[in-house]
Formats: sequence, structure tokens, C-alpha cells
Amino acid sequence: MSNLFNEIRNLEDVNALSKHEKLVQGVINAIDQKIISKGDMLPSVNEMIKEFTYARETIAKAYRELIARGIVESKNRQGYFVSTEDTEQHLKVCLVLFAFDTFQETFYQSFRSHLGENVHLDIFFHHNNLQILATIVESIKGKYGMYVVAPIPQPASVQLLGELPMNKFLMVDRYIKLKEPHSFIVQEFEKSSYSAFASLADRIKEFDEFIFYFKPSSAEPNDVFKSFEKFIKDFKIRGVIKSSYKPGSIAAGKVYFTIHNLELWQMLKDTKKKGLTLGKDLGILSHNDDHVKEIIFDGITTFSINFAEMGKKAAEFVRSRQPVQDVMKNDLFRRNSL
Repeated sequence: MSNLFNEIRNLEDVNALSKHEKLVQGVINAIDQKIISKGDMLPSVNEMIKEFTYARETIAKAYRELIARGIVESKNRQGYFVSTEDTEQHLKVCLVLFAFDTFQETFYQSFRSHLGENVHLDIFFHHNNLQILATIVESIKGKYGMYVVAPIPQPASVQLLGELPMNKFLMVDRYIKLKEPHSFIVQEFEKSSYSAFASLADRIKEFDEFIFYFKPSSAEPNDVFKSFEKFIKDFKIRGVIKSSYKPGSIAAGKVYFTIHNLELWQMLKDTKKKGLTLGKDLGILSHNDDHVKEIIFDGITTFSINFAEMGKKAAEFVRSRQPVQDVMKNDLFRRNSL
């Protein structure tokens, strides 16, 4: 420890640095000079107080900054440890998503590109599984400077996510209310879905039936289900909800709506196989827009938020750390399929 203390003392005459900055830079210098290495335990706050007579908050602030940069990690009831020898990074960010679907990849690419340099980003996927989310939260808490999380919309998530520091936390995609105030950039489903359906009502009425594929108790937003039921009742449209698309069942005279891309691709394959004309013999509506849907079959009609814009906004929050509460607007993209 004496060599580490000496590195900090060497900065005592540098007037341009505050006390907490001297502690931070001293630890960084000790790592760069191989005095301490990844996995090494750092002095406790009390040991630092005894050695330098700095205020407790000054030392705690220095350790918090080192943790935010991802250089140091805090292990519960054990102390502070060197977590990396890459001292150039200024911030360590944790990103937790559902899965790497096309639209979430769009979010990720935008988020990554707008974070800037000297940011270390780790990404995790919970696949709408609470046990996996619990394991992720246990493994990440206390190790990152910022946490960006797409939550599982279930009550158990409230306690899980409450273990993360809310001043370093951003909720994205879905919204759930946590016990403490927190920042979020999310989408709204019920009103936006109903609005999209209503805008397409005259077109949908040209067909015999409107079929929505929805799996209860899944990752699919229940608010979309409620808006579909309200829409077919309000507009007196023959509608039906089925749990999943059966390959080969595509038929003329119907409008199909699915949230899942795998179902969409199978529908398009069956449409081509049966020689049906999309937009004439049948209609298809999809959720969550991407470049492929803009092009394939002369365009698939979708309603969606701009996931690239969500990624940009999330990166801006990480950089600025200014609280944000943003519910993004869905847009309807009318194309050939409906």
C-alpha cells in the first residue's frame, strides 16, 4: 500500500487538482506503473482517512468516480478492487435489453455511436426471463457508472431494478413505475396502437377479417391487445385474436397483424408460395419498423417509434446525466402491404 500512497502524495503539490482528483489520479498512476493490478484490493475509506486526513466524503467521491469510469469496482462488504488496467476509459456503461432483435440492434448501434470515445459498454440480454434479469442485476450492481435497462413489465422487476442506483439509471423501451423517481425514455402502446388501427380502418374494412397474433403472458405488450379489442368494437370490424401464426395458413380476404418478425417472414413466404398479391388479395400490418420492412415486397405497413432516435437520446442522457422523462411518439408508415 505504501507505494500507492506515495503516488497520491506525489500529486499533493499539483494545485490544479482538487483533493478527490488527486486520489483518482494517484490510483490511475499506480495502475499505469504496475504498482497495483487488476484484482488488487484498494485501501478502505478509513485507511485513506488515516493516511491523508482527508474528509470521508472526499475519499468516497474519489472511489465513486473510479467506479463510474469502470476502473474500480465495489464488492459488497469486501471493499474496493481494481477492475481493469485500461485507465483511458472515462465511463463504464451497462446496457440490458430483451434480445438482439432487428429494432433493438438499431437502438444499440445508435446508442453506441453517440456515446463517444473512452466509454466502455457491456451489453446483456434477459430474454423476458426474471431469473436471468435477477442474475444480471446481481452481477452488475456496483460495477458501472451508468445503467441503461429495458425492464420486464412484471411486479417483481420493481424490487430487482430498485437495487440499482437511481441517479445512474435510465429505463428504456417499456415503462414500469419504480419506488424511487427515475429517468426513462420509453414508448407508449395503447393509445398509439389504437391510433394506427383507426388511421387504417377504411383500408382494413376492404377485407373480410382482421387477425391479430398475440401470446398472453409473453413479452408482447398487453396494451396492444387492449387497443385491438377496443378498435374492432368501435369500428364494428370482424376481428379475431390467435396465439400464433400457423405456417401455410395465409389466405385471401384477410388482414394479418403480428408483432413478431419470424411470423412476418413466414407470412410473406406463404404469400409468395400461394401466388397471392400483397396489398390486393390480403393485407399485412407489422409493429416496429426497420429498413428491411421498408423495402421487402415493396414495403410493409408498420407503426413504430424511431429506435435510432431513442438510442441517441439514451446516449445523451448517459453523457449529460441530466434527468429525463420522455414518452416517444409512434408513427404510422403506410406502404404497399396495407
